[in-house]
Amino acid sequence: MSQAKKIKIFDTTLRDGEQSPGASMNIEEKLRIAHLLEKMNVDVIEAGFPIASEGDFEAVRRVAKAIKGPQIAGLSRANNMDIDRAWEALKYAGERGRIHTFIATSDIHMKYKLKMSEEQVIETAVKAVKRAAGYTPNVEFSAEDAVRTRLPFLAKVVEAVIDAGARTVNIPDTVGYTIPSEYFNIIKYLKDNVPNIEKTVLSVHCHNDLGLAVANSLAAIQAGAEQVECTINGIGERAGNCSLEEVVMTLRTRQDILPFQTNVVTEHIYAASKLLSTITGIVVQPNKAIVGANAFAHEAGIHQHGVLMEKSTYEIMTPESIGLNQNKLVLGKHSGRHAFIQRLEQLGYELSKEDIEKAFVRFKTLADQKKEIFDEDIDAIVADEIIRIPETYRLLQMSVSSGSFTAPTATVEMEVEGKVKKAAQLGDGPVDATFKAIKKLTGSNARLLHFAIGAITGGTDAQGECTVRLEEDGREVLGQGAHPDIIVASAKAYINALNKLVSAPKRNTITV
Repeated sequence: MSQAKKIKIFDTTLRDGEQSPGASMNIEEKLRIAHLLEKMNVDVIEAGFPIASEGDFEAVRRVAKAIKGPQIAGLSRANNMDIDRAWEALKYAGERGRIHTFIATSDIHMKYKLKMSEEQVIETAVKAVKRAAGYTPNVEFSAEDAVRTRLPFLAKVVEAVIDAGARTVNIPDTVGYTIPSEYFNIIKYLKDNVPNIEKTVLSVHCHNDLGLAVANSLAAIQAGAEQVECTINGIGERAGNCSLEEVVMTLRTRQDILPFQTNVVTEHIYAASKLLSTITGIVVQPNKAIVGANAFAHEAGIHQHGVLMEKSTYEIMTPESIGLNQNKLVLGKHSGRHAFIQRLEQLGYELSKEDIEKAFVRFKTLADQKKEIFDEDIDAIVADEIIRIPETYRLLQMSVSSGSFTAPTATVEMEVEGKVKKAAQLGDGPVDATFKAIKKLTGSNARLLHFAIGAITGGTDAQGECTVRLEEDGREVLGQGAHPDIIVASAKAYINALNKLVSAPKRNTITV
């Protein structure tokens, strides 16, 4: 380990990850993620794209002010307005503030999107880097769609921006197109053919369209890349990004053939995964590597026997190494405030006294209805009571009648912009009737794209968890709700999504 080369981890969950449809986060939610990334000890947090919206600007500014350990990056296109706006938000981080500017370099982008020549692209890139370097020496340049760029031209661009002051140069696979051997050769070509390459940190940013983002990132590291740009749970636009937990745990687990290490405190990985899922409503699939529900589950008898005799027979890493504690206290109606607070901390939540009290009251209410309270129940409590957006719409009470001999009817009472309103509607089923009543009360024209419901834990007393995806004016949001009554959970999820549509600002979408 002492001879292992250090690989920087650049986390872009708050910027590229947020571009995942429906994954928009408000400022307080971004700060919660940022604080956990700080505890994880990532090297760089890309907090957003400041010029995209006032909300994005404020989020970057707040993160730059609040976070003391990692560097804080803000994205900007290669123009003066973007760069100036980025630094206005990042300046609070001082020398830890990083301006991340970019321009496309592939023929297809230069011809159809930029309508610029090679000379114009290089000139624009150099001017942008120099402008950014006028604010801070901590400048990163990205050659958008680098993988589909002709290598001799890519090398010219990289050499030029390094001379202009780029301390980090990113070679992104913007469209998730490459494969490991090809990506290895691209990075090696640059290492061999850019004369000033040693003056910069070579970074990689891989999308997962072919399911190869992690494999490509590892190949790049083997070819000489020194920074990996990734996200918690691999969240991101289209098929997502390189998964932070997968690349970090691969480097930790395969020290025998990968002589590299990161600064990441891996024991916070599981908490980060759960927090992100709670905030966005995007739950990882059970067989997801590292953090999926089945990642450390063994059903086959021969596997179970082997693990009982010696864990290493079938487990290449321990659950504890990612912060998944297998010896958990059972929480129930007799559990006190201290045990509840301890579990919150184990799950990665840092709440104020006021928020702890809110969550504890909800916990005791739920404990009267359930025999045992599981971690998933606590996640749902925090999501419902604490991690919430401004409530333009609020559910007060509801009643539903349904059955094989009666028409499904829902009566819903809500607070709409401060006024109490009530409506009753018929529907094809109890959920349909509920949603129709809510739409009537709010006047929403949002279109329901997806509806899913399930039990948070096992047992007939489990809380129902509902997720909906709504679309309005080209914006998609996820809403989530939890309650022992699945119809109430559905109503809460629908209202949560409507509140997100009201509060979510329209923003630019930038892919790097």
